[in-house]
Amino acid sequence: MFNRRDFLRVSGLSVAPALSTIDVFATQGKSGAPAKESVYFMGDGPMYSPDEYLEKLYQINKDKPVVKDVYGKGGSVEQLLKKFCEITGKESAIYMPTGTMANQLAISVLCGENTKAFVQDTSHVYRDEADSAQSVFSKRLIPLAAGKAYFTLEELQGSIEELAQREVFKSGIGAVSIENPVRRNDGQFVPLSEIKKISAFCKAQGYKLHLDGARIYLASAFSGNSVSEYASYFDTVYISLYKYLGAAGGAVLCGPKNIIDKMEHLVKVHGGVVYSNWTNAAMALHHLTGIEDRFKRFASQSEQLFKILNQIPELTITSIKDGTNISILKLSASVNSKKLSETLWQRYNIALPLAKSDGTIKLMVNDSLLTQSNEQIAAAFKDALSMSKV
Repeated sequence: MFNRRDFLRVSGLSVAPALSTIDVFATQGKSGAPAKESVYFMGDGPMYSPDEYLEKLYQINKDKPVVKDVYGKGGSVEQLLKKFCEITGKESAIYMPTGTMANQLAISVLCGENTKAFVQDTSHVYRDEADSAQSVFSKRLIPLAAGKAYFTLEELQGSIEELAQREVFKSGIGAVSIENPVRRNDGQFVPLSEIKKISAFCKAQGYKLHLDGARIYLASAFSGNSVSEYASYFDTVYISLYKYLGAAGGAVLCGPKNIIDKMEHLVKVHGGVVYSNWTNAAMALHHLTGIEDRFKRFASQSEQLFKILNQIPELTITSIKDGTNISILKLSASVNSKKLSETLWQRYNIALPLAKSDGTIKLMVNDSLLTQSNEQIAAAFKDALSMSKV
């Protein structure tokens, strides 16, 4: 259940040895089911192995038969889209094969004939989507707030004024995109107060607003603001199906009907049509059940857990300002990180990444935290640390 590129990026160069020395499947049964009461201090949510994925899908279908879709029509996909319309308060929704396609098509359609779109310098749209806005959609992304999680209304207004003064041949401003929370800034969320100001300004000026809400449920759990409230300030909203909803891939884009109605043709044009998506939709629907409560509970539990763990002399956990599920754990020089991780997993089913050379770990929490009590986890750390001295 080690995860994809998220885990690779969070843990850096320490991942390779972690993967080779810690057998996270050692305690699984022959059926491939995950070890009971396992805690994973990595990833945003369930990260199933193939055996686990098939077993989970089997159980979902057994409880309530999954209905197949055809090219995204009917079945579990239709149920999922209806659910996301309810969650976001948007008029319409469409299944997308990837978050990149959801972001890029949304920004392109929102911009219309206008060529400029403002984004965070650290956003996925700007840093991780292969310049597709420019090369495919002929849109010019203008980055703001270099290195920071978000830009302010004043920074947005200042950039707009500067463009008006310096450019001779003017092209129109079409959209503003905001990622929330921002993974490149260790999961920091954008303050709702700033979103409200930016939204009001954009509406007054006729600019459209897009939310890259791939991990919006994390922002909601740790900020205390509902997903529906966040969504209300944006024209379009993208939410990932695999970050913490258990699916193997996929995304949903929500928005007004006149915008979403244009997407089906554009998805086809860009080669994104998949014959059937019921597996991803069924998994996501299952994990959406009770998600607000689960996320609030593990957010609260993690806060209390870190207070307890910070009483242990060999480690220090520091929260990130406006952070979500990522904190910084610092081990003392007396701790053998490899031995600590091995002991925690083999004795207590707690998966902890290896520390970097400076003794730090980007500690990620998710709803697996709910499978053990804080007292159990703290006792496990104390015991493992006692056996992990250099």
